[in-house]
Amino acid sequence: MTKKPEDTPLIRQYFEMKSKHPDAVLLFRVGDFYEAYGQDALTIVDILSIALTKKSNGAAGPIEMAGFPHHALDNFLPKLVRAGKRVAICDQLEDPKLTKKLVKRGITELVTPGVSTNEHILATKENNFLAGLHVEKNRAGVAFLDISTGEFYTAEGTVEFVDKLLGSFSPKELLYERGKRALIQERFHYTGARYEMDDWVYTDESATTRLLKHFQTNHLKGFGIQNMPLAIIASGSVLYYMDMTEHTQISHINTLSRLDETQYVRLDRYTIRSLELCETMNEGGKSLLSVIDRTQSAMGGRLLRRWLLFPLKQVEPIRERQDMTEFFFKQPLLSTAIRQILGGIGDLERIASKIAVGRVSPREMVYLKQSLKAVNDIRLACLEGKIDELEPGSVLSLDADDVGYMALQRLVERMQPCTDIRQRIHRVIVDNPPIALNRGEVIRAGVDSELDELRMLSSSGKEYLMAIQEREAQRTGISSLRISFNNVFGYYIEVRNAHKDKVPDEWIRKQTLVNAERFITQELKEYEEKILGAEEKIASLEARIYQELATDLCQYLSAIQANALLIAQLDCLLSFATTAVEHRYYRPIVQEGDALTIKAGRHPVIEKMLPPGEPYIANDIHLDSTQDQIIIITGPNMAG
Repeated sequence: MTKKPEDTPLIRQYFEMKSKHPDAVLLFRVGDFYEAYGQDALTIVDILSIALTKKSNGAAGPIEMAGFPHHALDNFLPKLVRAGKRVAICDQLEDPKLTKKLVKRGITELVTPGVSTNEHILATKENNFLAGLHVEKNRAGVAFLDISTGEFYTAEGTVEFVDKLLGSFSPKELLYERGKRALIQERFHYTGARYEMDDWVYTDESATTRLLKHFQTNHLKGFGIQNMPLAIIASGSVLYYMDMTEHTQISHINTLSRLDETQYVRLDRYTIRSLELCETMNEGGKSLLSVIDRTQSAMGGRLLRRWLLFPLKQVEPIRERQDMTEFFFKQPLLSTAIRQILGGIGDLERIASKIAVGRVSPREMVYLKQSLKAVNDIRLACLEGKIDELEPGSVLSLDADDVGYMALQRLVERMQPCTDIRQRIHRVIVDNPPIALNRGEVIRAGVDSELDELRMLSSSGKEYLMAIQEREAQRTGISSLRISFNNVFGYYIEVRNAHKDKVPDEWIRKQTLVNAERFITQELKEYEEKILGAEEKIASLEARIYQELATDLCQYLSAIQANALLIAQLDCLLSFATTAVEHRYYRPIVQEGDALTIKAGRHPVIEKMLPPGEPYIANDIHLDSTQDQIIIITGPNMAG
C-alpha cells in the first residue's frame, strides 16, 4: 500500500489549526504575512481579488497559497466578514528569533458577522448585535450582545414578541440549537447569518452555570430573569459562543438587561420598514432617523436609533425627556457649548471593549483621556454653567427650579471625572502617539530613566561617539585618533603608528594594520552592547510600560461605560432640541388616554423631501376610540 506523502511541518500546523474551526477561513501568520492554503486560498482570492500562488509542500507537492501583509488585515478582514465568512486569526505566539524550531502558533480570535471589535467592520452609529434564540412550543427566549460595546439584553415571550425584537435589533448573526433550522425559518422572519450550536448548550443547568460564572454571582435575581428559563438559555448560548470564538476577555460585559414588553411599543419589521424609521426603501430618500439625528457622538447615534425603534409607553419617562429637551431648547448658549464638547468625545463604549480584550491602541488611549476630560467639562457646564469653550471664564445663570434642569442635574451628577486615570495617561503617553506600538514613540520622556537613556543612545549615537573621541584625544594627546565600527569586533579606536606609544594601558589591542593599530575599551564595548540592542530594548520597555497602563485601565471599565451611557443620553436629548430649533418643532402634550389631536401637523420626512421653496401644507388630525376612529387620507401627503 502506497504511503501518502507527508506535508511539511508548517502546512501540518496550518491544517491542525484549521481542524479546530473547519467552517472558517483560516488566516495563518507567517512572518510579516497572513497566508491561507488549499481551499481557503481559493476562497479568499475570489473575495479579496488578490493573486493565487503556490507554496512548496515537500513530498506532498505544491499547495495553493494566497496572502497579504499583516498590516493590511484591517483592510481585508472586513471584506471577508461582509461576504458572510467566519474568519479564524492564527497568530505567532512566540518571537521567531528566539526559537530554532517551528514557531508556536494559536488561534487568537474567530471573527464572525456578529462578533467583532474591528472598527473597520463596525458601523459607527449602529450596533453589531449577535442574537441567541431558544424556542419551546409557542414561547421563545432571546438574547442580544454587542461585544464591541458590552451591551447585553435578554427577553422572553411569545414567538410573535421575540420575532418583533429580532426585527428591531436586526442582529448580524443568529445562534440556535442544531437541528432546529426548519423551525426557526418557519416561525421567524430573520434572514441574516446563522450558526447552529450543540444541544448541551440549550439546557437550563448549563446556561445558568455559564451566566453565574461570567457575572461572578450566586443567583440571577439581580438581573430580574430568575423566572425566565428560555431567556436564561438564550443568554447562556451567547456566552458559550464567546468561548467558542476565542473571546474570553469580556469583562466589559458586566450586566444583563431585561427587555420588558410593558415598557415599549412593539414594532414589527414591516412597520419599521414601511415607516422608513431607520432606512429608506427608495434611492435618494430620507429616513426619519436621518432627519432627526443631530447627535455628535457615536454612542448617541446608536442610542437614538434604539430609542426610535423602542418607543416608550409610560408617560413619566416621556415627559422627563421632554423636560430636558425643552431646557436645552431654551438655553442656546449652553447647548452650543455642549455640542462642541460632544464633538470631541471618542467612542467610549468601543474603547472600553478594546481595553477589556487587551487591544486598545496608543491613539485610542489618548482619545480616552481627551474624552474623559470632555465628560468633566460637560459636567461643569451643566452643573455650574461654565462654558469656556465659547467664552473663557464665562458662567451662565441657570434656573435651579426648572424641572428640565433638575432632571439634567440628576443625569450629569452621575458622570465620573476619572481624574486619576486621565492624569496618568497624560503622564505616560505622548500627545500624538502612533496608531500602534513599534511605529514610533509612545511613552513620554521622563517616565522611565532606562528608556530615556536608550532613546538618547539610539537617536544621538554619532554625537555620543564624537564626545568619547574628543575626550580620549584630549586625554591621550592623540589628536588623530578615530572611532569606527566593523562587523568583526564592533566599535574600535584607530591610532596611527606614530602615536601608539601614547595608548593607555587599559586599551585592548584587537587588530594591527600596516600604518595603524585598532583598540577597544570597556566603555566602547558597553556602549556597543547598548546601541546594538537599543531598538529592541526600547520596544520591549515601551510594551511593558504600555501594558501596565492598559491593564490598570480595566479597573475603570465600569466608570467609562457609565459615562458613555450618560453622554449618549445627553447627546440624544440635545439632538432633539437642535432638531426642534432647526425644523420649528413644538413640544406635544403627552397624557394618558386614547385621544390623538394634532394641530397643523407636518410629516418630518416628506417636508424635507419637497423641492426648495415649495411650502408644506400642514394638516389637523383628531382620532379617538369613540367618535373619530377612522381617517381616509387623500392628496399627495401620504395618500395610498
